[in-house]
Amino acid sequence: MREVAVQFTILGSGSGGNCAYLETEDTRILIDAGFSGKQIRERMTGIGRGPETLDGILITHEHSDHIQGLAGLCSRQRLTVYCNRLTREAIELEFKGRDSVPNIDFRLFSTGSTFEIGSVSIETFSVPHDAYDPVGFMIQTGGVNIGFLTDLGHATKLVLERVRRSHVLLVETNHDPQMLADDPRRPWSLKQRILSRHGHLSNQAAAEAVQEVMSADLRHLYLAHLSRDCNTPELAYAAVQGRIQQMGASHVAVHTTSQESACATLSL
Repeated sequence: MREVAVQFTILGSGSGGNCAYLETEDTRILIDAGFSGKQIRERMTGIGRGPETLDGILITHEHSDHIQGLAGLCSRQRLTVYCNRLTREAIELEFKGRDSVPNIDFRLFSTGSTFEIGSVSIETFSVPHDAYDPVGFMIQTGGVNIGFLTDLGHATKLVLERVRRSHVLLVETNHDPQMLADDPRRPWSLKQRILSRHGHLSNQAAAEAVQEVMSADLRHLYLAHLSRDCNTPELAYAAVQGRIQQMGASHVAVHTTSQESACATLSL
């Protein structure tokens, strides 16, 4: 695959919404659409882009913080959405009974398969999370590998192996265990779900996963999917950056993300 310019932007990430944008010379895709259609349009406008130019939308799983913008985006135009069969069925169930059904062109992949959208190659792999058939992505284009781990209860050997080649890695740092334990608004059953092996990664678990996949090729690490109530960017950064410093991996830039605003665009 020839070298091409790659632009990558986290449009927002948190427990209330997740969406990223990737652009090459000839291909433009979203990874998840977890904000309202209006919000996604506004955030794309903020980087000088619009949904009408998209070649596709990749969906990791059917939870609302990853798909809630599909209806709004597809209300104006027919967009191509890439997901596996069980995720499509869950999305269609979500839209069932609405007055207007989104005009979605579903393109199905089998979990574990690799497919292409223009100059972008997407490897898919299973992740442990409480959804129908959740996946992670390894996105390859222009000599750049971008790994996506947005929601997972623990980092399996398969997951670690799939993202080990990343130059850019987005990894979930959902919660601080003490903040979660002390949260008065979450019932014990929900806390147990979050802490389960099909729930969400803590800051410390994410740091351990990063240590496992650390390489000389990794350059940018995004801390994603932070809980509004049970984490802070400072705690997530301290846990992961502290582990990276212990390893002497000064070549890795660590970025925190927010669901309130987009990160600066990364040119690769």
